[in-house]
Amino acid sequence: MSVRALTYRRLLIPLSRPYSSSSSSSKNTLPPAKRLLQTATSPNTSAPFLPGLSTTPITFAPAAVPAKKPLRPRKSAITLTPSATQHLRTLLAQPTPQLIRIGVKNRGCSGLAYHLEYVDRPGKFDEEVVQDGVKVLIDSKALFSIIGSEMDWVEDKISARFVFRNPNIKEQCGCGESFSVG
Repeated sequence: MSVRALTYRRLLIPLSRPYSSSSSSSKNTLPPAKRLLQTATSPNTSAPFLPGLSTTPITFAPAAVPAKKPLRPRKSAITLTPSATQHLRTLLAQPTPQLIRIGVKNRGCSGLAYHLEYVDRPGKFDEEVVQDGVKVLIDSKALFSIIGSEMDWVEDKISARFVFRNPNIKEQCGCGESFSVG
């Protein structure tokens, strides 16, 4: 027999019950390697003592959870001028609480036009912008076209309206009603 086989046999024989290949009355008919595995994992206390192994159950400490990095405040998708904030405050001060959603629609000679609407609750992917106590929603489909814009309220002799200053505009209609981003 090789040295490896002898070492293997020496480990198995003392750990298991007396091994006899001719004994058919033995309770455990498993081969010695499986018997060792069964003895080592056996929950009963009648298992023979295993030298070097403790009979107390092993408990593991919970894994350390890495600390989350604090989130940096990010720049809002749109900025509101003080006159726009003041006018939005008057629009939102109604008996029924509503929100204003800013979006874009396919319209005009350049392709897109700004669209404002009242909504009861934000959409699933709407971006929420809060500035000076005024909450405005940006439609998720329009976010790419609106990001980085400034919203202003302008009153002149002929009209009063919201004006958007968008740095992403590549082409604009002559009347200023529609635009396209590239």
